[in-house]
Amino acid sequence: MRPFFAVTILALALGAAGAARAADADHGLVIAKRWCAACHVVSDDQTHGQDIPPPFAAIAKIDGFGADKIAQFLLDPHPRMPDMQLTRQEAQDLAAYIASLKR
Repeated sequence: MRPFFAVTILALALGAAGAARAADADHGLVIAKRWCAACHVVSDDQTHGQDIPPPFAAIAKIDGFGADKIAQFLLDPHPRMPDMQLTRQEAQDLAAYIASLKR
């Protein structure tokens, strides 16, 4: 195998391994049910949450608050929310799920 070819293949493989994957709304639902359902109503099949936090469907309908802004919001500490220490990918997945509820 030629050295140039081997180096090119290695560089492509490393680049692909480091690339972020697309947001996964299905994984976001899993995260929501694990971390958020104690306070928020996160899905249609959930019967109750706490009174103050808005349901995820209501958050999805806020004008100008799409998946990118939701993900940024989730990564910043908030006084009323516990610090879940989500990874960037988890925040994007959760945000994609919330944004998918906009109807």
